[in-house]
Amino acid sequence: MLAEIITIGDEILIGQIVDTNSAWIAQRLNEIGVRVKQISSVSDDREHILKAFAEAAGRADIILITGGLGPTKDDITKKTLAEYFSVELVESEVALNNVLEIFKRYNRPLLDTNRQQALVPANCEVLNNNNGTAPGMWFNHNGKVYMSMPGVPFEMMYMMDEQVLPKIKATFKLSTIIHNTILTVGEGESYLAERIADIENELPAHIKLAYLPKLGQVRLRISGYSDGDETLLQQEVDAFTNRIAERVSNVVAAHEDIPLEKAILNLMTERGLTLSTAESCTGGFISSLLTQHAGSSKVFLGGAVSYSNQLKESVLGVNAETIRQFGAVSEETVIEMATGALKNFASDYTIAVTGIAGPDGGTPDKPVGTVWVAVVSASKQLVKKFTFRGKRQQNIERSAISALGMLNTLLNDKVI
Repeated sequence: MLAEIITIGDEILIGQIVDTNSAWIAQRLNEIGVRVKQISSVSDDREHILKAFAEAAGRADIILITGGLGPTKDDITKKTLAEYFSVELVESEVALNNVLEIFKRYNRPLLDTNRQQALVPANCEVLNNNNGTAPGMWFNHNGKVYMSMPGVPFEMMYMMDEQVLPKIKATFKLSTIIHNTILTVGEGESYLAERIADIENELPAHIKLAYLPKLGQVRLRISGYSDGDETLLQQEVDAFTNRIAERVSNVVAAHEDIPLEKAILNLMTERGLTLSTAESCTGGFISSLLTQHAGSSKVFLGGAVSYSNQLKESVLGVNAETIRQFGAVSEETVIEMATGALKNFASDYTIAVTGIAGPDGGTPDKPVGTVWVAVVSASKQLVKKFTFRGKRQQNIERSAISALGMLNTLLNDKVI
């Protein structure tokens, strides 16, 4: 079963807002066995929208549409849908009662513009919007299903979960789709591909392997598709997943689709270990990655953003002579930052980072992108120099991911 997602709105095409709806919808569809064939964004233009609908019907069985359902003149989705299906707009009692209830609840007068929200194409089945005034509209036309939903993310999400997904499952006989994910860190996709080439060549037609790279990480997604026995498919996908994970075990950080820092937090929580940080060029970015996750306080004690040499010395105990002789961006300094944090913050592990993020500050022997990272515990340490070649934010992010990757290596005794 194939679906296409169409988002409508000039605000998406000019970059004023980011289309998060499509990614969320695609994920939820995939969970119930619907494969997304294409995702498109179109302008608030009648001809553009009509063409998008017609083209989508040639590719997919289910067309999901978001946006363009507001009460103002620039929102033309309903009118265009009515034109596409050659029907009139009619007032829906269900939609009108919903609008009246919302305005009554907030004790506000109902304007004619707001009453227009109850107008829908005559051939649609109205799905009530329990979180807003724009109704959802379900169309069954020439063997294709069209579903139009509000563009406001929380309105769309509730409508999808409470009404659209159950209705799709009740309407269609859906296939089974299973995804397993292996998160790797510290090795590029081409090297990984070479290491597992023989296993990949053995994959049957209904099992696919995808490489999803992102700043020092690669997610390996093993996907299985079947109209038959779900248990058998799961066993098949698991078997290939386990073979791949074993082959590249030295760079595996997680056996699920989660961020690297979350995988590390989970592992350290399980082992009852604590972590602190000593950050210079990353400016607290590592700490921010960690603390965005609920429960991080079980592991992360805190740290220092020791941007200046003075703070490196006073807070972390770095020797002034070390900085004078070797510089703030050096192996010697980063080791003292790490060991100082380990002692002062009383954690089991510490990450320390110092470098030149850019765009200036580099020298011939220490160009922009030069970063030293140290990860230490009471009995182990791993220290590396990196030379990144990117813009400032990229260098900061790469430094953070590299540091977390080194921590993963040390935690799992995978030092080569």
